[in-house]
Amino acid sequence: MNGGDEVVAAPGGPPLALDWKFSQVFGERTAGEEVQEVDIISAIEFDKTGDHLATGDRGGRVVLFERTDTKEHGGSRRDLERMDYSINRHPEFRYKTEFQSHEPEFDYLKSLEIEEKINKIRWCQTANGALFLLSTNDKTIKFWKVQEKKVKKISEMNVDPSKTVGIGNVASSSNLSSPKTHLANGGCSSFSSLSNDISFPPEGYPSLRLPQVTSHETSLVARCRRVYAHAHDYHINSISNNSDGETFISADDLRINLWNLEISNQSFNIVDVKPANMEDLTEVITSAEFHPTHCNTLAYSSSRGSIRLIDLRQSALCDSHAKLFEEQEAPGARSFFTEIIASISDIKFAKDGRYILSRDYMTLKLWDINMDSGPVTTFQVHEYLRPKLCDLYENDSIFDKFECCLSGDGLRVATGSYSNLFRVFGCGTGSTETTTLEASKNPMRRQVQTPSRPSRSLSSSITRVVRRGAESPGVDANGNCFDFTTKLLHLAWHPTENSIACAAANSLYMYYA
Repeated sequence: MNGGDEVVAAPGGPPLALDWKFSQVFGERTAGEEVQEVDIISAIEFDKTGDHLATGDRGGRVVLFERTDTKEHGGSRRDLERMDYSINRHPEFRYKTEFQSHEPEFDYLKSLEIEEKINKIRWCQTANGALFLLSTNDKTIKFWKVQEKKVKKISEMNVDPSKTVGIGNVASSSNLSSPKTHLANGGCSSFSSLSNDISFPPEGYPSLRLPQVTSHETSLVARCRRVYAHAHDYHINSISNNSDGETFISADDLRINLWNLEISNQSFNIVDVKPANMEDLTEVITSAEFHPTHCNTLAYSSSRGSIRLIDLRQSALCDSHAKLFEEQEAPGARSFFTEIIASISDIKFAKDGRYILSRDYMTLKLWDINMDSGPVTTFQVHEYLRPKLCDLYENDSIFDKFECCLSGDGLRVATGSYSNLFRVFGCGTGSTETTTLEASKNPMRRQVQTPSRPSRSLSSSITRVVRRGAESPGVDANGNCFDFTTKLLHLAWHPTENSIACAAANSLYMYYA
C-alpha cells in the first residue's frame, strides 16, 4: 500500500489496521556512537500542506525538510490519484536547510542560564514563495522567514573581444592597455576609465560591454524577522497560531499571552492562574492550543489533568472558562503518584476542532468538546509500568513529557513510549486497532497481536470504554526489560496522509502506511 492511501474495510465496517512501513531516517546512529546532547531532537512539526517538515534540537538549531516525491510530478498525491496517475513510491523528504534559531543566554537579573533548546516550532502562513515559522526556547520566541534568494553576480566590464579597433589594437580583455598619445610639447596623455584596469584608445571602442548583474543559482536564506521577548517569567511550554493568520499565543506555567505577529514589543495577558500567595498554587499550565477554525476559542491543560476551553469574546482576561473537561477520580484509587501521572503533557485539536486529544503519563484521552462529563475514549499507553511508578519517580522518568498527535482524517491517534516505541490507536467507529512500533528500520519488530476489544463510536452513544494495548508486566512486547533512557517524546502525523515522523534521540524516523 502506498503512502496516503486509506485502508478501507467492507461497507459499514471499521477501517482495517494500517500496515506501517519504514520510509526514511535522517541522522541515523552507528552502533556504539555516542549521541551529543545538543543534537537531540526536541520538536517536530509538519506544515499545513505536509510538504515541509521542521525539527528543532537542544542545540538551538532548526532543520527544514521538503517533500520530493510529489514535487517531481507537480501537484499533491491526491490530485494525482484523481488523474489516475500511477504512484508507486512512498513519501520522501530531503534535507532543505538549517539555521541557528537560538543561542544560550544568561539572565543577569535572575542569575539564570537560558538554554538554547527549541521547545516548540509552529508553521505560519506562506507568502510570496517564502516559508514562515515560529520557534521558541524557554524565554524567547522568534519569527523566521526562509526564502530562496538568487545569488547575484556582476559580470566583467570589458570590451567585446570579437571587435578590433584601429590598426593592430585588439580589445581582448579588461587588462588591455591603450597606446599613449604624444602631444606636441613632448608630453603624453592616456585615455582611461575610472578604473585603472581599463584604458581606452583615443579613437574609442565601437563596442563596449557594460557591467551587468546576473543570477546563476539560488540559495536558501533564513532571516529572523521579529523577536518576542521579556514576556514570560516562567518557561514557555507552548506556542500556537491562530486561524486568523495574524495572532498567536504563548504559554508558560502560570500565564498565557496573546501576540500579534507584526508587533513584537507588546502582548496581552489573557490567562493568569498565579495566586496572590504562591503557597496557594495548586496547578500549573502545561499546554495550550488554539482551535483550528474558531479564532476566538483556545484550550489549555493543567498539571491536575483538566482541560479548559475559553472564549476570548467573553472578557479580556479569561479568568473563567467556558468549559471544563476532567475525569472524575475512581473511589479508592488515589495514591502518592495519582496527581503526578494525571498531569497532561500535551493537547491537540482534531482537524475539524470537534475533538481534543490529551496525553498524560499513562494514557491518551480523546475528548468531545460537546461533552464535558468525561473522555469519550481512553487508550492505555503503557499500563505495565504502573507497578514500577516508584522506580520511575526515583529516576525522574515519571516527569517525562510525551507528545501526541492525530491523523488528518481523525480516525487514529499516536503517542510515544519508552524503548523508542510508539503506539497507534484507531478511534473510528468500531475500530479495535492497536499497533506498537519501534523507531528503527524494522518498525514492526515488536508488534504483538492483541485480541479485539469493544470500541465506541465517536458519533453514537456516550458510553465510555477503556481500551488497553498489548500489556506485559514490566517487560516490552519481546520480553525485554524496558529501557527508560531511550524514550520517544516527539512525533507528528502528516496532515493529509498516513505518514508519521518521530524522533529517537538525534535521529528522525519516518514511516508510512
